[in-house]
Amino acid sequence: MLALEGMTVVSLEQAVAAPFATRQLADLGARVIKVERPGTGDFARGYDETAKGLSSHFVWLNRSKESVALDLKSEEGIAAIRALVARADVFVQNLAPGAARRLGLDAETLRADHPGLVHVSISGYGDGGPYTTKKAYDLLVQCEAGVVSITGTPDEPSKVGISVADIAAGMYAYTGALSAIVRRLRTGGGATIEVSMLEALAEWMGYPLHYAVYGGRSPARSGAAHAAIAPYGPFACAGGEKVFLGIQNEREWSAFCDAVLGTPELATDARFATNSARVKHRGELTAMIEAVFADRSADEVVDRLEATGIANARLRDLAGLAAHPQLEARERWRDVASPAGVLRQLLPPAMPDGLEPRLDPIPEVGEHTAAVLSELGLTPDGRATPVTYDPELLP
Repeated sequence: MLALEGMTVVSLEQAVAAPFATRQLADLGARVIKVERPGTGDFARGYDETAKGLSSHFVWLNRSKESVALDLKSEEGIAAIRALVARADVFVQNLAPGAARRLGLDAETLRADHPGLVHVSISGYGDGGPYTTKKAYDLLVQCEAGVVSITGTPDEPSKVGISVADIAAGMYAYTGALSAIVRRLRTGGGATIEVSMLEALAEWMGYPLHYAVYGGRSPARSGAAHAAIAPYGPFACAGGEKVFLGIQNEREWSAFCDAVLGTPELATDARFATNSARVKHRGELTAMIEAVFADRSADEVVDRLEATGIANARLRDLAGLAAHPQLEARERWRDVASPAGVLRQLLPPAMPDGLEPRLDPIPEVGEHTAAVLSELGLTPDGRATPVTYDPELLP
């Protein structure tokens, strides 16, 4: 039995953060009813058409969900979603600031009628304060959280290449919902959970934040190198290939100098004898390492690093990730159905042993509207199902 079998999640969601949270709840067996706009649905459906004609974001985030299309500008649509919430264990929303309250779908309103409900709201900056109504897209929150200021090269700041603010918020919404579900099983009481993208990403910025607050300066942008550890990052080998390596302590540094570079005396050189000294003299150190690597292929360097116990990696592109031998060896890929046919997707990273996650199809917009609303005695437009009588049974 999956952990959340028998539980129902209703989600008024779009884009990345909330769908990421609810997809993980679905992976654990929860029934997730995704409420979308009639016609266009979640606007992430239109981000691109690269996954066999479907959006790559959408197929990543929306397997195993039931899509119900409701017009929330109509009385019938609002009545229908409230009827769905009345039967739900968890309600998740990431509408624009204030929209849930205007629709009567805020935590205070819904939990007054359903005190056992776990109500999860995801926003850009949280309720209260000068940024409450400020629009929040992933790049913009990365900027506000200081991520862009420490990412990139010394000459050019850069955003992280994935939607890290959305993903952080989605992860905290997911784990927050799980903790509230555990408490509810013990006490019967629901919970109100508010997650902001800014606060989620600020938590992930813990190291550079403490470094800056107590060190008086931010970690320098260092490209693919580490701002506070050396040697740690990419190093050129013969033929222009690069190998990434990381030294974590003085024992590894000594072994690296001896067995990889063939210069054991370098370990005690005053310029490189401590990590702080190596960071200060990073340019000189990198030049010395690359001078040794210049006559060796990347494969030779990796073999030497492996034999010495030094952490290392080759730079893979996304095709390389898709064909990664470790993922293949651990059988991490599964087939998931979709409106465009079968798509290959990865298993979620954390599952109890002996269990397969729920991996049901990715839905069309409104695919389940009629079936789900019929459970509530409603027609697909949200109206009450008309009662019909068999004349032969009338008195």
